[in-house]
Formats: sequence, structure tokens, C-alpha cells
Amino acid sequence: AAPGLNYPCVHLSTGHQQKHRTFYEFRTYCIRPDQNAAFHKLTNEKIHLRTTHSKLIGYWSVEYGGLNQVFHIWEYDSYSQRAAVRAALAQDPSWISEYTSKAMPMLTSQDNEVTYLVPWSHLQRPPQEGVYELVSFQMRPGGPAVWGDAFQAAATSHDAPGYGKLVGAFHNEFGQMNTVHALWWFESADQRAELRHKAH
Repeated sequence: AAPGLNYPCVHLSTGHQQKHRTFYEFRTYCIRPDQNAAFHKLTNEKIHLRTTHSKLIGYWSVEYGGLNQVFHIWEYDSYSQRAAVRAALAQDPSWISEYTSKAMPMLTSQDNEVTYLVPWSHLQRPPQEGVYELVSFQMRPGGPAVWGDAFQAAATSHDAPGYGKLVGAFHNEFGQMNTVHALWWFESADQRAELRHKAH
């Protein structure tokens, strides 16, 4: 499932101080239903114009939850780096003429969140192609210092052989306050369903 859309304003989390500067921008785009196929084709052909500017962690189409959506994660070393990337994109004639000028009319909305990995989590590369699930939780105020241990115990208990693989666990800095996200990988949708039935 993708993050909630159309937040009325931006919120700043009051979670614990980060020990590193690297953050991850979650972006969710809603596509006009009649332009879904065209948007995916254009993006597949032109995404290289965007990845020359900053690191793409992953780009997914949403199958369940919000329909006609794509979800992508970008890594930045600092807010100043992100600002420099956005400025460079605004001056990149190929990016503008070959992609954004064509893609923007295909979208109905765009949303973003700034997240950090929770202190105990590291990005894990999945072993092969598969399906992904983004699970979001609304937590008590206070950040990882309040809910970190319980969340870690719950997440890592399912990150083991015979279960899905935890790609990363994130908490919001900008976006819906006190929200954490767990990005899971499974071999297939059927494997996920089987594991869920066993767990419950």
C-alpha cells in the first residue's frame, strides 16, 4: 500500500535526533486512469534522465491500495544536496522536454514525505525479483525513543527465513507525524498471502 495522499499541509516530526544526515524521500504520484499505460512507458524510457542526478532506491507501480499510482524512493545525503538536485533538474533541458513536459499532464496529484531509517534498520537488497508491500503505522508521539524497541521486536520477528524480507524501516520527518513505514519483499503475492495466513 502507498502512503496516504493529499496531506493538507506539511508537518515536522519531533522524533529523536538523527545520527546521520542521509534521508529518503518517498514520492507518490496518482496517474489519470486513461494515461496509466502511457505514463509507465514514458517513465521506463526516460527514467535514466532522472537517475543521473540522484540515487533511486526503488520505483514501483501500486497494484493494491491506491490504484493508478506509482511510488518511488530517492536517497539524499543532505537537504542541501536535494535542493541542488531540484535546481539542476529545473535547468536540465532533456529532463524537461523529454519527460516532465509530457508526464505532468498525465498526473492528477503528487505527494512526498521525508523519512529516515529507524536507528536499527539498514537498507537490504532483495535476493531476486518479487513483490513489495509498504506497511505504515501510526505511532505514539515521541519518536523511536518511545516506540523503537517494540517496533523493532515486531518487525524483526517476521524478518527471518520462511517470512518476507525487510528491505527497510523508516520514520517520517516531514509528512504525516509519528508515522513509520516497513518496506517488505516477498517472492510473490501468493507467498505473502500464505505467510499472512500462517501468522494469523
